[in-house]
Amino acid sequence: MRFATWLQTLITTTALAVPLRAQTPGDTAPAFTLKTLEGSRDSLANYTGHPVLINFWGTWCPPCREEMPRLVAAYQAHQSAGLIILAIDRIDQEVSKQDVRQFVAEFQMPFPVLLDERGKVFRRYKLHGLPTSVFIGADGVVRAVNPGPTSAAALQQHLAEILPAQ
Repeated sequence: MRFATWLQTLITTTALAVPLRAQTPGDTAPAFTLKTLEGSRDSLANYTGHPVLINFWGTWCPPCREEMPRLVAAYQAHQSAGLIILAIDRIDQEVSKQDVRQFVAEFQMPFPVLLDERGKVFRRYKLHGLPTSVFIGADGVVRAVNPGPTSAAALQQHLAEILPAQ
């Protein structure tokens, strides 16, 4: 195991046990623009007026692998309600972009995959481990931050906080 991988796993595991000061519900979500896996650029601003779930992840992260099928299923279930999922990979911690492509293909990720090349957005959101999910209302306000893998119950609870009432 690479040292960086081991260290990130340790940080992720620790993040599950220790409350962290990241974005706080009620904060305006920090703006960003990142490259997509295909090489174009995408911005949070492109999704103004939509509920957004931002998921920070890495291909080498076992909890990220564990939760990705739940995120794909949630997107498919709530896409018609306007849900946007932005999957932000910490490409600065990857061996290659090909690893990211393989992960995306393996999990058939139907949402935009963005590359945080230097961890700038990760730091702007004041995050401490992977995976971390940030739930943003259509008004651009953070409603919840889930450090560590999102359980099915937590995912549904946080989605209910950002999706239109049905």
